[in-house]
Amino acid sequence: MSTVKDYSKTKTACYLGFVTQAIVANFPPLLFMAFHREYELPIASLALIPAVFYIVQLVTDLLCAKFKNIDYRKSIIVSEVTSALGLIGLAFVPSLFSDPLIGVLLCVCVYAVGSGLIEVLCSPIIEACPFPDKEGMMSLLHSFYCWGAVSVIVGSTLFFTLFGLDNWRILACLWALIPLYNILNFATCPIEPIVEDSEGMSMTQLLRNSTFWLFLMLMVAAGASEASMAQWTSAFAEASLGVDKAVGDLAGPCGFAFCMGLGRLWYGKKGQNLDLSAYMMWAGIVCFAAYLTAALASLPLLAFAGCMISGLAVGIMWPGSISLTSARMPEGGTALFALLALAGDMGGTLGPSFVGLGTEFTGDGIQGGLLAASVFPVLLVVSLLLIRRSRS
Repeated sequence: MSTVKDYSKTKTACYLGFVTQAIVANFPPLLFMAFHREYELPIASLALIPAVFYIVQLVTDLLCAKFKNIDYRKSIIVSEVTSALGLIGLAFVPSLFSDPLIGVLLCVCVYAVGSGLIEVLCSPIIEACPFPDKEGMMSLLHSFYCWGAVSVIVGSTLFFTLFGLDNWRILACLWALIPLYNILNFATCPIEPIVEDSEGMSMTQLLRNSTFWLFLMLMVAAGASEASMAQWTSAFAEASLGVDKAVGDLAGPCGFAFCMGLGRLWYGKKGQNLDLSAYMMWAGIVCFAAYLTAALASLPLLAFAGCMISGLAVGIMWPGSISLTSARMPEGGTALFALLALAGDMGGTLGPSFVGLGTEFTGDGIQGGLLAASVFPVLLVVSLLLIRRSRS
């Protein structure tokens, strides 16, 4: 039996892990209008849902970085259990509270823990497997978040069109079947430690390493470059193309995720002979040009094409940053992957906020915000140049 075949179940489990993360990140926002109608929650209060989700995920990343002796199998199974419970809880728990928002946020906290654990643990689980092309495998792994996001948006839209938004509870339970099934995969697949617990670096040791700070800056830039466009493409599609929200969601976030997935899939299949850091620098340059096109083009379709091209360019940034760091610091252990996830999430929080501030400050609408956010792919290229210089 070949090595790859031995670990094929591990690959499947981690792929479905990222699909699970895509479900909990992208499905609940599609329910905002259902929550507004059924529970009479103010629209402004619904903004707490993504905010609480990312805060809890950040805290989970930080706690994983703090504790060295993490049992990978037990922890990743917990991620699937909490993801499933959070999704199923959305269907039933809010009705148990006089203020349904409390129940909704409680479920958000539960599945956000699962999302944070998936983000921290799936990458080192794959990195520890004896696959020949680690960089390509990492890119391919992260592409499944994109395919998960596309599936959730398209599948949920189709379900609501056929059966109505009022049946959203059934769909929440159906999506929960994926993490429930994946519990069995993680319980039975081979899982190797990325390093022995006694050999892994602590969070303090990593943060005292000046080179590691360059990798953290790279990860912040990667997360911000991805999220700045991803979270604003729906509004951008509506504003620039003049379409309604349903079409905007499909053309914007769904189209962006599809292009990002294509970028990751291509590198996973064809990138084994390429210099990863050089490839990422070119991706940063293309991303910068795409941001400028989206921000400055007078033709709406050309501006929207810039959004989609940026999706292709950012695809390699997050998984590539992880691969570069783990190759440079193989003794980093769980703390390294947790801190990288934390930095990426910080970038994912900073980037969209920067777009919002830029939109308000410039007075040029979303295009002004995207112009301001074009600084992040530049920061990525600068980080890569500094990392290459530190290696010489």
